[in-house]
Amino acid sequence: MESEALTGSSQTMTMTLPQKSTPQQDHSPLPEASPKPYNNNHKKSFVTSLMEAATLRTSSFKEDTYFVSHLKSSEKKALQELKNKLMDSHNDCSMWEIPLLSNGDERADVILLKFLRARDFRVHDSYNMLVKCLSWRSEFSADNVVEEDLGFKELEGVVAYMQGYDREGHPVCYNAYGVFRDKDMYERIFGDEEKLKKFLRWRVQVLERGINLLHFKPGGVNSIIQVTDLKDMPKRELRVASNQILSLFQDNYPEMVARKIFINVPWYFSMVYSMFSPFLTQRTKSKFVISKEGNVAETLYKFIRPEDIPVQYGGLSRPSDLNNGPPKPASEFTVKGGEKVNIQIEGIEAGATISWDIVVGGWDLEYSAEFVPNAEGSYTIAVEKPRKISPSQEAIHNSYTSRETGKMVLSVDNTNSRRKKVAAYRYIVRKSSALAL
Repeated sequence: MESEALTGSSQTMTMTLPQKSTPQQDHSPLPEASPKPYNNNHKKSFVTSLMEAATLRTSSFKEDTYFVSHLKSSEKKALQELKNKLMDSHNDCSMWEIPLLSNGDERADVILLKFLRARDFRVHDSYNMLVKCLSWRSEFSADNVVEEDLGFKELEGVVAYMQGYDREGHPVCYNAYGVFRDKDMYERIFGDEEKLKKFLRWRVQVLERGINLLHFKPGGVNSIIQVTDLKDMPKRELRVASNQILSLFQDNYPEMVARKIFINVPWYFSMVYSMFSPFLTQRTKSKFVISKEGNVAETLYKFIRPEDIPVQYGGLSRPSDLNNGPPKPASEFTVKGGEKVNIQIEGIEAGATISWDIVVGGWDLEYSAEFVPNAEGSYTIAVEKPRKISPSQEAIHNSYTSRETGKMVLSVDNTNSRRKKVAAYRYIVRKSSALAL
């Protein structure tokens, strides 16, 4: 594969297929994103200030490895003291089928260290938290919740769901509560105390599914990523449910979240944040990433690959893809303000079918696709005529079967905008059955 970036107002990226094409082509990463354009807003809003603060904190954030050898001497001592206290009071206890009192079991150390870190290695406080959590898990029957059918099919894949992994291998949990602006939906789910309890059990079920994907080993993946979509969230109506979810998770799932990404943050986020803040530790707040409306894809691409991001958030992952095995890798690129990018996929044989997916975060630009034959005198074929794509448009998927050899050119024209945008694409070329024979 060849890649060429031209200076000026246009950029051409050429992908040359090998003479013996394979069913799927691999792509190497394209040039890194250019710096953000200058913003001359003199007055900073609360959200802007919070975004900057969150960015400063997360830039140096480093997830704990849980190697006991990396602990300070005081931390090693605290770990042993916690084990001793637990051994004196509980002959047999476990979490996620991991015995907590098993000698030499690194998985147990990972869990115990999570409780210690949640309480700044104060052994007494960590022990009390751990005992209360063990009691809650027993009363709640948390070990069995994953297998239950709680009757929330309409919420699965919409309100809270596990989908894909981030760039470091953490499972990603997406949360979106905008559907509860509908009064009938809200009443159906939160209409009385029993309904709320059932919803909380379902929400725990989603989290437990994510935890089942963790390694619980030093140096492994021991926490998840949470992405929370605040768009259309009915803050007042969900206050009770939100508080209970936050309290329940913080009390019983310490250090289970490596990063909390808030997207589509509206102007009233200050009120939402003040509602959440009393229930969050400073360590939890340090993991926040804040992304305002219109900046979702650019934020998520920093942490999650495009093929793992749902299409509604500027990625390439559709629900129908989830049953087809691991997602096909995508190539990432940026479209600068005032720039047009042409992606050229060369070496397409006669009779071959090329299928492609392409997305630009917050589109609002012109897109087109055309097939250019190699033979002199042949006409270029407009596969997709130039058209303006709205910001809410999801990833485009299309295919074309060529009648002669040539190349496919995908174009995104951002010349009427000053804003840089992140983008991604992938393609597959399949030879015709006749050629295969």
